Amino acid sequence: MKKSILFAGLVTAFMMFSCTGAQTETQSDVSFSEVIKTRRSVRSYDATKSISKEQVEELLTAVQEAPSWANQQPTKYYVAVSPDKVEAVRELTGANKDRIAGAPVLIVSTFEQGKSGFFRGEATNEIGEGWGAYDNGLSNAYLILQARAMGFDTLIMGMRDSEGLRQLLGIPSEETVMAVISLGYRNGEPNRPERREINDVVKYF
Repeated sequence: MKKSILFAGLVTAFMMFSCTGAQTETQSDVSFSEVIKTRRSVRSYDATKSISKEQVEELLTAVQEAPSWANQQPTKYYVAVSPDKVEAVRELTGANKDRIAGAPVLIVSTFEQGKSGFFRGEATNEIGEGWGAYDNGLSNAYLILQARAMGFDTLIMGMRDSEGLRQLLGIPSEETVMAVISLGYRNGEPNRPERREINDVVKYF
């Protein structure tokens, strides 16, 4: 019984921490289960709604809690919030640019090479730099879930002009450009694609 009470208290504290500080059109009483259930890859945004720089900073501060290889924290974010920069980044997202036209914030996600997966400058195993991409994915997962907890919506885009983004935002050559993530408010309710059966992806031994 004591363990159950302690666990419930920890869950409540986590959700209170993840949702504090969001002031404008954000959700304050949302369970983690609800965050997972309502998160969608949104391809239509409400252009009448904005997101402040302070809200983006609150979001990305929470993302800093994501785990990484030996706490190397290789992920970095380049955030377009001014209308001209948002438009410039949007033009570099290929076929997605029309789908994210109403998103007020665009975030470019990168990771620093030679950190995750390395020890004393040598790759620890055959995956090598793949661990940097793995850690970047963990950070981005935190980002899209925390965004949903705050009432926002996202789309992670792999279609992007990496060199164009590098030049536009001054991204160093030692960082790998991974994705552009749109941040905004959904315009309508997106569909939920079917998921594979659990027995197709899990094996117990």
